[in-house]
Amino acid sequence: MDGRSNDGVIATGNAQVRNAVVASGSNARVDFRVTQREADDASDSRTLTPREISDLLARFIEDLRRSDHPEREDLAEFAQDAREELAAPEPRTGKLRRVAKALVDAVPGFAALASLAVTIEEAVRGL
Repeated sequence: MDGRSNDGVIATGNAQVRNAVVASGSNARVDFRVTQREADDASDSRTLTPREISDLLARFIEDLRRSDHPEREDLAEFAQDAREELAAPEPRTGKLRRVAKALVDAVPGFAALASLAVTIEEAVRGL
């Protein structure tokens, strides 16, 4: 990598996923940078409701079941448990955070799922 400035993505080396950025191939590497404007926009975003998070989880489950992830059924069941928790009168946010983190950790090689899982984790943190 040269010393020039970059306000976007640099991808080299083995496959990695960071946020919604994917690098694949021999020795892939992701260098993801957020500009100040993007950071300001993110801080202005509203907190998602439990219903909206449940909808994200439903989408995640659908995408997961269409994927070739080796643990897709177990992960889909785990995500469904989170949807049921979100429907409770007082959802246990600690449990939801653990589920969201587990989903993020389980799908690093599946770009679309990883991006959606990160979105879910960030939304749950906002509860």
